Amino acid sequence: MRKKIAIKIDVDTKRGYEQGVPNMLDVFQKHGIKASFFFSMGPDNSGKAIRRIFRKGFLAKMLRTKAPATYGLKTMLYGTVLPAPLIVGPNPAPFLRAIADGHDCGIHCWDHVYWQDKLPVLSEAKIREHLTKACNLFEKLAHQKPRFCGAPGWQTTYKSLKVQQTMGFDFCSDVRGYAPFYPVVEGQEFLPVQIPGTLLTMDEVLGIMGVTEDNIVDYWLKNCDKPWNVFTIHAEMEGLAKISILDDFIAKARLQGFEFVLLKEGKKLPNIKKCRIYAGYLPGRAGTVALQSDPLN
Repeated sequence: MRKKIAIKIDVDTKRGYEQGVPNMLDVFQKHGIKASFFFSMGPDNSGKAIRRIFRKGFLAKMLRTKAPATYGLKTMLYGTVLPAPLIVGPNPAPFLRAIADGHDCGIHCWDHVYWQDKLPVLSEAKIREHLTKACNLFEKLAHQKPRFCGAPGWQTTYKSLKVQQTMGFDFCSDVRGYAPFYPVVEGQEFLPVQIPGTLLTMDEVLGIMGVTEDNIVDYWLKNCDKPWNVFTIHAEMEGLAKISILDDFIAKARLQGFEFVLLKEGKKLPNIKKCRIYAGYLPGRAGTVALQSDPLN
């Protein structure tokens, strides 16, 4: 059986949405593959992420990934010096093109920075409010309900899982791990199935562990060592200055016999287990993320 790669695209910012998404769509069209997009539907408050500067490893990550050049100065001022612009609503074209091109599209969040930084203290009502706003705009523009969502920064809580369970999603992708699973938190089992990212992202590995722009594709492909692999990329990085790396990754993966599939195909894998979700650390990332445990008996 051919090994599979599902590409998951997180769209976090206005610049990534307006410029990075069309660039990625062109690359996918060139190679004849489909991917799964997760759109931040509301405001771009990227400038407020500066509050993370006191997290261990955050400043080092910003420097080694050349964040100001990658994201653009204007993006890094949104929500502080500059007003936070809405991402999708004023310009639906990239969103609608992704759907028209046959890609799977779902919800990332309403406000990326707000979710990533505030989720642990958010009430169930506030979580529901944000997800509902994102879903309503998605449905208004696409004339269909979103069938999946994925948490910003891989941040999840008992309350967020509880809300997601009531919203009719086919699957969620809130976690980092190794295979699709049914989540268990605080002893409670939740639906829907979680389809976690399996590879370290560009911002996590670039500039450490000997990984450079010249060898990162080979690093990723070496680590696509499972029958099922989920490759998370960002419209702000692989969609802009690093677009040639995305192109190279797809080309080399195909030469090595990998098959590109949509993330939802993970629901069909046999023998999906129950696993706990816990907070842990990954190389190159500041702060904790939601991680998949070993299977429960």
